[in-house]
Amino acid sequence: MALYYRRLLIGALLVLTVVSVNADAEDSDDEVTVETIEDNYQSPKVDSKSIYLAEHFDDVTAFKKKWIKSEAKKQGVDENIAKYDGKWEVQSPSRRILKNDLGLVLTTEAKHAAISALLDRPFEFKEKPLIVQYEVTMQEGQNCGGAYIKLLSRGMNTKADLRQFHDQTPYTIMFGPDKCGNDNKLHFIFRHVNPMNGTIEEKHSKKPTQRLDDIYKDKEPHLYTLIVRPDNTFTILVDNKEANAGSLLEDFTPPVNPPEEIDDPNDKKPEDWDEREKIVDPTATKPADWDEDAPAQIVDPNAVKPDSWLEDEPETIPDPDAKKPSDWDEEMDGEWEAPLVDNPACAAAAGCGPWSAPTVPNPDYKGPWRAPLVANPNYRGRWAPRRIRNPHYFRDDAPFRMTPVHAVGFELWSMSPMLLFDNIIITDDERVAEEWAKQSYAIKRAKLTSDSRTWWGRVLRATSHRPGLWALYALYCALPVALYVLYLRRRSQDTDSITKKTDAVVEDDPQQSEGEVEVEGESPEGEAEGEGGSTVRRSKTGLEGHVEPEETTPHVDTEGAGDGQRKRKPRKE
Repeated sequence: MALYYRRLLIGALLVLTVVSVNADAEDSDDEVTVETIEDNYQSPKVDSKSIYLAEHFDDVTAFKKKWIKSEAKKQGVDENIAKYDGKWEVQSPSRRILKNDLGLVLTTEAKHAAISALLDRPFEFKEKPLIVQYEVTMQEGQNCGGAYIKLLSRGMNTKADLRQFHDQTPYTIMFGPDKCGNDNKLHFIFRHVNPMNGTIEEKHSKKPTQRLDDIYKDKEPHLYTLIVRPDNTFTILVDNKEANAGSLLEDFTPPVNPPEEIDDPNDKKPEDWDEREKIVDPTATKPADWDEDAPAQIVDPNAVKPDSWLEDEPETIPDPDAKKPSDWDEEMDGEWEAPLVDNPACAAAAGCGPWSAPTVPNPDYKGPWRAPLVANPNYRGRWAPRRIRNPHYFRDDAPFRMTPVHAVGFELWSMSPMLLFDNIIITDDERVAEEWAKQSYAIKRAKLTSDSRTWWGRVLRATSHRPGLWALYALYCALPVALYVLYLRRRSQDTDSITKKTDAVVEDDPQQSEGEVEVEGESPEGEAEGEGGSTVRRSKTGLEGHVEPEETTPHVDTEGAGDGQRKRKPRKE
């Protein structure tokens, strides 16, 4: 048994060794790549001719000059929580991916927070597309809150304006992730200006074509890209993969253009308008032989009591074997009665006790009478109000031409802290946005992919939002320890068993010299006779010679042996 546990332990240790060696080899390879990535990382730089805003947050001094924290109060909420007192800081990610890479972090939770910056120059919706791109890392996941960005409309022209940034500040586009409970969204909202009267209405895009649950759980950076084109089409990318696409004219609620016709609000349904397609037949009468009082079930007139039915025998009787408990107190517990058991006389009979015939369906039963339905001769169909021309109708074939954008900002409330924003770019050239992402997000993703190839990296990635897998990992780590402890315990039990089987002398044996033990069948002096009278002395370290074993009668204690040497009785194997 000990050999079995030893082999099992060695096998487990060999597996762990192979895994560790492979992981170390991968770590060694990855460390070279990772170090190269970190050493080569520099803040992204692209052609400024097509850029309206490019912010990597790596320059703290520049950030403090450009970005303005709101000093306003949120409207329509209690005064105690209306102030925008959430804290913004530029700092390294909690999990550092690239050396010297910083981001804008909302460090607080359950507080209103707002911060904004002016564009380098206003973006006007004319012949070139609008591309908005930024990264979000939900470093502690997200329970409830948003991480969207707002493109603020014309009118936010100075830093003084930015200090008054709040939830009612006009924006042109709102874009980004938002989640609360099981409801998660990827917003794309634009505010459309009615060309007839100048009123503004929010237009919400259709839902994404794929589920985006992982972005709120994995605590990794994700890249969000919005492309709005002059032909009124749009595309939304998440991590450079399409998540939504469509038309500004067709895929928003409410639609940009109202219907040409509407129901006349002044039209009323006539009082004599009959919408009943069928009515109760007014000429129908109940038949004379229709008995509504007849029961649904009657006693079977053909039923006969079985011959073996025992009417005089009860179904249950007191248990004849039951005895009143010795501690039964009739004054306290009442009169004792034996428990009831099935009457054994009824076992072979059809039944016991009073017999009654079963019931069967009543053939004369018809139930309550109801008159049949017939077609309504006055039926005129479903009434609907007449249609009239919509007095508010207009046709806007170019919803892309939105209100110019002068600034960008985050106005948020989140129940999860440490939201990190990074590498914001607003441009009119898709290639510029792609190049910006190659110099920032793509490098991070390459580093994360490199890390995930290691043994430990795979464990961290697999368990990042699946805590139950930690139990399996703990079991995997505990297996070799448990096997080793089991092996030691088994070996200890085997040793005790061997000790019990030996016929060692007692402590007070004066005939045994130090370092020697007597073996069953030896002489008192530690010499054992062999064939031909040869002897051999045995010690703890082994035999001083070789001799063929010969069966001998062992010495045993006898009555009246005095204080001489004492031997343990031989043990039967």
